[in-house]
Amino acid sequence: MPFLNANQLSQIFFKLKSMDSLPIINKTYEVYKEIIDINNKLQKRMSYTLGVSIENSIIACMEHLIMAKNAPKSLKAVYLIRASSQLEITAIKLRLFLELRLANETKIFQTQMKIAEIGRMLGGWLKATQST
Repeated sequence: MPFLNANQLSQIFFKLKSMDSLPIINKTYEVYKEIIDINNKLQKRMSYTLGVSIENSIIACMEHLIMAKNAPKSLKAVYLIRASSQLEITAIKLRLFLELRLANETKIFQTQMKIAEIGRMLGGWLKATQST
């Protein structure tokens, strides 16, 4: 495999950083990174149980959003409803983090706000697909 020069590396990095994604997918990715950060500070036992579970929920949500993005119009609503349910499950698990005082409250509240914003975006997308 040939070595890449600095210009080629910067072009590849730029393409990866500016992936042609919808804002809702980018916001969900940000939440995923925040959840990973929260999980890294959990006790080992909680990290392997609740931590892994919440990561799987947000990943499933992201997968359904990507499927909805690429699906034909007739199937978009199905994937959006699935993404919405996974997002709600993520929010419930995050609330459990808060109630059990497993992580920094400020970080959890910030993540909850982003999840609420994703929910609004998701609801708008779903409404738009059902009206057409």
